[in-house]
Amino acid sequence: MAKIGMLSFAHVHANGYADQVVKNERAELVSVWDDDEGRGKRAAEKYNVPFYADLDKILATDIGAVVVNASTDLHPEVMVAAAKAGKHIFTEKALAIDVAGCDKIIEAVKKAGVKFMISLPSRCSRELLLAKKAIDDGLLGEITLGRGRVAHSAALDKWFSGDSAWFVDAKKAGGGALFDLGCHRMDVIRWMMGEPKKLMAIVNNFSGNFDIDDNSATIIEFANKGIGMVDVAFVHRSGPNPFELYGTEGAIVMGLGPLSLTTRKLNEEQIKEYIANGPQGLPSPMQQWVNALEDGTPMTITIEDGRNLTELLQASYMSSAQNKGIELPL
Repeated sequence: MAKIGMLSFAHVHANGYADQVVKNERAELVSVWDDDEGRGKRAAEKYNVPFYADLDKILATDIGAVVVNASTDLHPEVMVAAAKAGKHIFTEKALAIDVAGCDKIIEAVKKAGVKFMISLPSRCSRELLLAKKAIDDGLLGEITLGRGRVAHSAALDKWFSGDSAWFVDAKKAGGGALFDLGCHRMDVIRWMMGEPKKLMAIVNNFSGNFDIDDNSATIIEFANKGIGMVDVAFVHRSGPNPFELYGTEGAIVMGLGPLSLTTRKLNEEQIKEYIANGPQGLPSPMQQWVNALEDGTPMTITIEDGRNLTELLQASYMSSAQNKGIELPL
């Protein structure tokens, strides 16, 4: 059974990950560290485990793995230390605020040979796995356009305060809506469309309720000259969060009602059969990681996926701040 330490409860998903560990028959939550002593002690009391105020001390215990939910600015420090201590790592996204921080983590993880998972749960979605399969099977032809929206009302409704106040501190979080919520669509559009070559973005603050971006639009040119568009907002009161892919042979659209696949390669009945027999959803990132710890089974999300995501996020903020296109890779 994997003995797991929780490294911080800063992130709003930290309790969810802790619950996943507690409910997993193959894992055991045994300790908590947090850079905020009050927050950490409350969590340790909730889960009835010891609290450590010193990161080195918790890493010196017999835990075999850690779940990292620290503020994003602390990710390199925390994960490099964990890797050097030989602990397997699960982390909330984003991997780091910039690619330099990502590279420090990657170097430490590879040198230590520990198993690493970043939580990008969209990659486990049945619908998105079907979209990726349709691309790989050539049903869409060459992808000419990808478009995704992800948004909610966090700024309008002033969600962040107390333990989550760091989410609206760009120095700690990396940015606002785009850096947090945008991870999901930015990761997926690169996963679907391949290597990016150039990026342009407008990232701004619409509501004035927090001192971070709460509205943005990013345009990405990919190696095949396909164009990706991602819009992210904390000022979304209602409406869908669609994802669309268009190619020279067909299209796939989700989030606007039932999934729609059109292609010149198949007739209507074949399309229905293709969708019905499509891939099933994958185990969650947490479950994949625990399975890898216990059985050595492969995971479908890599540390490089985390770096690629941060590269797009960093470039988006650079583009908006400098009012110009950013050539990739950084």
